[in-house]
Amino acid sequence: MVELRFTAEKLNGQKLIGSLSADSFPEGKKKIASLAEKNQLKIKSIEKKSIFLYRARKGKEKPFSGEQKAYTKKEIVDALLRLDYEILSVNKKLINFHSKPPNQEIVTFVKISAELLEQKLSYGEILTLLINDTSNKTLKETLKEINNDLKKGEDSEATFLKYQSVFGKFTAYMLGLASKSGNMTEIYRATAKFLERRQEFKKNLRSALITPAVTIFILFLAVLFYVGYIFPETAKLFVKFGIDLPPMTAFTLKMSDFLIADKYLIAFVLFVPGIFLWRFAKSKRGGYIFDKYILKIPSLGPLIHKTLIEVYCRVFYTLYSGSAESIEPIRIAAEAAGNKYFEDRIKNIAIPLMITKGTGMTDAFIASGVFTETALSRLHSGEETGTIKNTSLQLANYYESETVYKLKNLIELIQVFIAMIIMVVMILLTLVSAETATVRPKAPGANNNINIERNIA
Repeated sequence: MVELRFTAEKLNGQKLIGSLSADSFPEGKKKIASLAEKNQLKIKSIEKKSIFLYRARKGKEKPFSGEQKAYTKKEIVDALLRLDYEILSVNKKLINFHSKPPNQEIVTFVKISAELLEQKLSYGEILTLLINDTSNKTLKETLKEINNDLKKGEDSEATFLKYQSVFGKFTAYMLGLASKSGNMTEIYRATAKFLERRQEFKKNLRSALITPAVTIFILFLAVLFYVGYIFPETAKLFVKFGIDLPPMTAFTLKMSDFLIADKYLIAFVLFVPGIFLWRFAKSKRGGYIFDKYILKIPSLGPLIHKTLIEVYCRVFYTLYSGSAESIEPIRIAAEAAGNKYFEDRIKNIAIPLMITKGTGMTDAFIASGVFTETALSRLHSGEETGTIKNTSLQLANYYESETVYKLKNLIELIQVFIAMIIMVVMILLTLVSAETATVRPKAPGANNNINIERNIA
């Protein structure tokens, strides 16, 4: 996120100064241009808030260095002069690269905040404690800026959303909403639980899909290297001396010749489809299709599907406050699930039915087609009895218990399967090598002895 300040002039000559946040400088300029066109303003200047490095000292004390965000160098100079500092240097920071904090750092921040809120500490005290104890530089600086903004009386939701590139869109929204709600502790606790479950889900998904795929791919490359480079160096020696090769050795040598002759074609087939699929999955349409069909993967798909419903129900439980205000919690919970297909079906089918036709929540979810029969049955019961909030939490806890247990068993099964594949490949390579080792050249003069015996006969 970048912060921009603009100076504008009305038609009557009155000058205005405003500020806004955007994901990037070009996007911010577009927002300012749109605002100027709507309100008939003439933009005079646009300034981006940057980080300035300064060096100063007070009296005869030892000089010190620091950094501060500001729109202009003059703001830093004026601030230091007001504090009676002697300014040694003030320069804009040329390289300002901050990597996103690890997910574990974000989870730790939210969990500790929830625990301290339960102990009735003020949020200002909590931020001060965490700023001092946080080791990640990006998160530390972000918390400092949030603390300063909140002390100035700025809106908490807008403040946290400025830093969604650090926290993530959903987390930033929830933390900003918590400060304005009447139950800050519960929202922080629920957000921490959500982050932990999402982190665990990604870890399990990586163990179930990505790690086996990478293992198989590396094993395949190793076999290609053996068959295409190491094996021919030995086998072709026998061919050179006219020695007959055993069946497996002969077949492997033919495969080696094929790999060497068509190496560019094989490299194209191996790498280009993977790169294309990766780029396609990153696109909006590709991400939607990928998220749709990942739910149809045998064994793993239903577990991913139930995890999405669990996350949805957990977030909905946190935000829901009554039937009159159900649309916004449904929308946010759908976004939090992290699946484009699941989100699209709820936002573009279920919610419009509820708004335009007054369809009940459960009937709208049936039309969306992304909820299981069990989930629909429980939500219908909760809707009829007026306990939809508690029912959502019960459903989330139920699916958490089921998916954690089944996914763990599935991962173990996949690991056994991968181990068997590796074992089979190693056995085949060992057999080929052993067969090659049994090849013996013909003894010198063996052919002459055979011919002499034939002549005598």
